[in-house]
Amino acid sequence: MGVHGLTRFVEGNNQYFTNIRLRDCRLIIDGCSLYFQLYFSSGLDQARGGDYDTFAVLLRQFFAALKECAVHPFVVVDGGMDQTDKKFSTLLERTKNKIKEAHGLSRGARGYVLPLLTSQVFKQVLLELGIPLVQCFFEADYEIASLAKHWCCPVLTNDSDFYIFDLKGGYLPFSSFQWNGVSGKATERFIPARLYAVNSFCSHFNHMNKQLLPLFAVVTGNDYTPSKITEIFFSRVELERVPCSRRSGKSGNPQIQGFLLWLSQFTSPEDALEEVLDILGGNKGNFHKQLSAGIKDYQLPHHSSLAQYFSSPQPALPDVQGLPVTLVSQPGWFLRMVASWKLPSFVLDVLVHQKVLLVTQVENSQLPSSNATSLSIRKTIYRILLENAANDREMAVQIGGRGDTKRQSQGKRGPYGSMVVDEFDRHELCLKKTSVEAHRPSSVPPLNLSSIEKASVPTRLQVLLGTLGVMEHVLLSLPPHLCLVVCATYFWMNNGKPKPTQPLLQGILMGFVYGELSWRKTQPNDPLNCSSSSSSVCQRLYQLRVSPGQRRGLDLGVSHSLSQWQSCMLMTMFLNQLLCCPLLEPQCAWLFSGTLLHGLEAAIRSGQSCASLLAGEPVAWQLFCTLSQALTGPVRPETSRGRGAGQRPPQQRGRAHRKRGRSNRNSGGTSTDHALDNRFALLNFED
Repeated sequence: MGVHGLTRFVEGNNQYFTNIRLRDCRLIIDGCSLYFQLYFSSGLDQARGGDYDTFAVLLRQFFAALKECAVHPFVVVDGGMDQTDKKFSTLLERTKNKIKEAHGLSRGARGYVLPLLTSQVFKQVLLELGIPLVQCFFEADYEIASLAKHWCCPVLTNDSDFYIFDLKGGYLPFSSFQWNGVSGKATERFIPARLYAVNSFCSHFNHMNKQLLPLFAVVTGNDYTPSKITEIFFSRVELERVPCSRRSGKSGNPQIQGFLLWLSQFTSPEDALEEVLDILGGNKGNFHKQLSAGIKDYQLPHHSSLAQYFSSPQPALPDVQGLPVTLVSQPGWFLRMVASWKLPSFVLDVLVHQKVLLVTQVENSQLPSSNATSLSIRKTIYRILLENAANDREMAVQIGGRGDTKRQSQGKRGPYGSMVVDEFDRHELCLKKTSVEAHRPSSVPPLNLSSIEKASVPTRLQVLLGTLGVMEHVLLSLPPHLCLVVCATYFWMNNGKPKPTQPLLQGILMGFVYGELSWRKTQPNDPLNCSSSSSSVCQRLYQLRVSPGQRRGLDLGVSHSLSQWQSCMLMTMFLNQLLCCPLLEPQCAWLFSGTLLHGLEAAIRSGQSCASLLAGEPVAWQLFCTLSQALTGPVRPETSRGRGAGQRPPQQRGRAHRKRGRSNRNSGGTSTDHALDNRFALLNFED
C-alpha cells in the first residue's frame, strides 16, 4: 500500500533503528521488492532491454550470502490487482509515469523501468536454488506481515507499510541490509542490518499507543486512502509546530512529526478516530466507513495460512476463503500453479477483472507499443481463461461464492457476445484502454481451464504451435530447451513491425549461442566446461557488449525490435505455462542480454560475419546453423555476413524466394541451397 512520505521520514533518523547481526533465523522476503531493489541498486542495463545473465549472478550471490549466515529465506510475491479495485486508480497513475520514464530512458535521461523478463529470471533462479516461494492471489503485504507475526521473524522489504504493522520480529529495510558485507568468524557469519520495531518508534512520540499507527497511516495517505480525506484533514487540523532542532530525520517532515505528536495525546484508537471524523466534518458516516476499512488492512490475524503452505511437503491447495467467485470455481491444479508461481499474476487479472495493465518497455514511443506484436497470443490466452467463465461464475454463485453476483456472472462481452478483456497500454505517450476479444485461431483446438489438465500433450502442443503459426517438424532438430524460444522468435519474425533486420536476427541467434556456451561452462560434467575454444568464443562475444551505463548513442530501432521480441517471448511463456508446459521452459538468463545484443547487431551490420565471431568452436557454429535453419532455412558460411544498413536484397530475387519458401513450408519439404542463397528474403526482411 505504502504510506506517503513515511520511508524518507523514518530512514532519515538512526534513532528509530537498532543495529543487528542477522544470522541463524527465518527471514520473510517481499519478492517483488527484492528484485526491484537488487536490479536498480546494481546499475544494470535498462535502456537496451536488460542484462538478465548478470542479474541472475547477482541473485545467486544474494542467496548465497543468506545461506552463509544460516538465514533461511521464504519468498512471497504479489499476485493480481486487488479484487475490490480500490487501488486501480493508483496503478493507472504509476503506469502513466512508467510510460514517461521509459520515454526518458530512450532519450538518454535517467529513470527506473524494470526490464520485461526480470520477474521470470527471478522466479527461475529461486526454483533452481530451491528457495521456498509462494505467489499470493492479490497484493502480498498483508500476507507477508501475517506470516512474519505467526513465525515471530523479521521481514525484508522496502515498503513503508511495514513501519505500521506490529511485528515482534521487526522490519529490515532493504536500503540498510548489507547482504554483500557478510562478516564474522567462520562459524558465526552474519549480515549487518538495521532493524525497525514499532515499540521503539512509538517511544519517541510520548510513548504513544502503537494501535494508533494504522489511523496515522490511513489519514496521512496510502494507495487506498482517497486523497480528499488527507487534504481536508491537514487543511483543518491544528498541529504542534515542531522546531527545526526537534525535527526527526533528514527530511524533517513537520506534518508527519506533528501528526504523530498530535495522535500521542489519545489513549485509544476509537477516541482518535472520533476526533479525526469531527475535524473532517461533512458526511461522517462515509468517512467513518472509508477510514475503518483502511485501518482494518493493518490488523493482522493470529495465524497465517502461508505458514501451512510452506510447511507442506507438497504444494498445498491455498486457502480460498474470501476469494472472488471467478477463482473459487477454478480447478485445484490451476490454483496450485498460481500459488507456486508456475502461472503469472496476469491470468488472475484476466479472470477476476477482465482487464490487464501491459508493461511499457524502452522503445520508440512514436511507433505502436511493442505489446501490439504479441496481441494474437494474448487473445488465445484470454479465450482459454474465459471460455467457460460465465458458467463457472454461475456455478460458484450457486455454491455460495461471494462478490458482485450480477456483474461477475455476466462478465464483459463485446458487441457480438464474445468475452472481452480491457487492455491498458501505451499509445504514443499516453495510456489507452482497448477492448480485446478473446479469440483463438480456427486451426487451434478448443481448450479451457477445466479440460487442460486432462488434455494430451499433443493436443496442448497443437494449441501452442497453432497460436504461434509454427509447424511441429521445425522443432525436430532443436535442443528441447530451445524449442520454445525458437517458436517465440519465429512468431516475432512474422509479426514484428517494422520487420526485424537480418543483422538483428543473427545477433539474437548469436545471443542464444553465447547463452548456451555460458551455461554449459557452468556444468561440471559437460565437455565444454574446460574447453579453451569455448572460452575464447565467449570472451570474443562478451567484448562486444555495450556498457550498461552508456546512455547516449542508443539505437532506438534495435531497442524497439528487441522490446517486441521480449513481449512475444513473455506471452509465449505465459501461454506455455497455462497449457501445463507442453514444451520445456527456457532459462531467460541465458537467452537475452540487451547490451550484448546491441553490440552484436552493430558488429554484424558493420560487416563482421557470424562464422568469424564463432570461429574455433564447432559446437557454437553448429548450434547457430541449427537455430538459423529452423527459422529461415540452411546456412551457408559465405552468406552469414551481415548487410550494411542501407543494403536490401534484390527485390525480384526476394519475391521468387518468398514464393518458393512458402510452398516448401506448406509441404514440409526443404528448399535447395540455391533457393536459399538469400534465405532472409523468405520472410520479407527489410533493413
